[in-house]
Amino acid sequence: MFGEIHEECGVFGVFGQSDGNAKATVLSGLYALQHRGEEGCGISVNDDGVFKTHKDVGLLSEVFTPTVMDSLGSGTIAVGHTRYGTTGSNSAMNCQPIFVRHIKGSMALVHNGNLTNASVLRRKLELEGAIFHTTVDSEIIAYMITKERLLCGSVEEAIEAAMRKLDGAYSLIIMSPQKLIAVRDRLGMRPLCYGRRNDGSFVIASESCALGCVGAEFVRDIEPGEILVFDKGGIRSIRTHCGCSRHAICLFEYIYFARPDSVVDGMSVQAAHHLAGKFLADEHPVDADVVIGVPDSGIDAAIGYSRQSGIMYGTGFVKNKYIGRTFITPGQSDREAKVKIKLSPIAETVRGKRVIMIDDSIVRGTTSRSIVHMLRDAGAKEVHIRISSPPFLHPCYYGTDVDSKNGLIACNHSTYEIAEMLGADSLGYLSLEHAVKLAGSASEQCCTACFSGDYPTAVPDVGEKDKFEHKISEKDE
Repeated sequence: MFGEIHEECGVFGVFGQSDGNAKATVLSGLYALQHRGEEGCGISVNDDGVFKTHKDVGLLSEVFTPTVMDSLGSGTIAVGHTRYGTTGSNSAMNCQPIFVRHIKGSMALVHNGNLTNASVLRRKLELEGAIFHTTVDSEIIAYMITKERLLCGSVEEAIEAAMRKLDGAYSLIIMSPQKLIAVRDRLGMRPLCYGRRNDGSFVIASESCALGCVGAEFVRDIEPGEILVFDKGGIRSIRTHCGCSRHAICLFEYIYFARPDSVVDGMSVQAAHHLAGKFLADEHPVDADVVIGVPDSGIDAAIGYSRQSGIMYGTGFVKNKYIGRTFITPGQSDREAKVKIKLSPIAETVRGKRVIMIDDSIVRGTTSRSIVHMLRDAGAKEVHIRISSPPFLHPCYYGTDVDSKNGLIACNHSTYEIAEMLGADSLGYLSLEHAVKLAGSASEQCCTACFSGDYPTAVPDVGEKDKFEHKISEKDE
């Protein structure tokens, strides 16, 4: 999917790095999670209870220069974040970690997901006198934990109490002066796992792909509702919130968000992509000469389609790695021009041929139309689009920026009409029945709300990304 839907966020943390270079481990881990967010990033380092934090807009390579890394000092515990904001504007203020200095001890928090009751909680807290410095829901979580901290004996007890009031999606890593704590919401909507390194330190990450790059061996996923505490005494699991609700891992993690070399809740993401292509070949066969995939997440599905159909797989595109993601450009004409710069068809692969083009989704259709036109210009005789997910029909409130039906092409047009609008000879979507099977053993516990409208939580009254940033003229009197 090229510029159609925006990523989640990535969280990473390390505990007990004896050489004091926890910041370098976090930076390496974040590079493996850069695909989950390219708007901004941040790292907070704990040196015996003293926290040093740096965060800013931009890619990791832009924000964390050697000078900045030196300024963070040393520490055995650290957390980091890569951001694509689904609540709040793109600004340094809204980057994470969220840092709190409090009489009960400092805290740094990183968050992946979206709260569905953020507006209600924030209004209640503000009426009680709370002052917010950001427009992200992650600060609400930090405030709720800090508030409970006044009544609880430990930070993990405060987290346990705060979770009773938080609804929606949240995978968290929380750093206190002496502890690192991993938290996954009761639904398990966003992935979170941990591993162990040879030096005895522990690593927590959004995806398992980030463990290997820092020399950590995968141990297990954090369970839905679980609080996992890392301190000098070892590891403790608090399971008060486990098993108290249905699980709802985001199906789109397997289709697009997670890297192919990750394993999410026991299912290889690459295997899920191959399986999606196999199902597509069975559901939507077509006579063709070559199968190609749109980089990056369409490639493995194209390989699966090729294997199942017997139609030759070919490399259809070259991706320019030295240009930012298409969604950064606000203007539609600029975005389409940027797609052409970033993605180039290989004429030798498609010229004079009937082409099956595999992509992971169509949200608004503008990018797909540009890609089809490029294939036609490169000499493709026919272009048949196959999509490795069902059509987007409903907003997502759990950590992507499809926050309304506005612009969702499948809401207003039939499959045949969409194919015509995109300039394709045919179009086929993966059925929901087969899509849920991509999650493997979690297939009956997926969140499919953006496809089916079956929401695992109450739907928020206000779901827009900028809900805490309305102009005076837009507010109710």
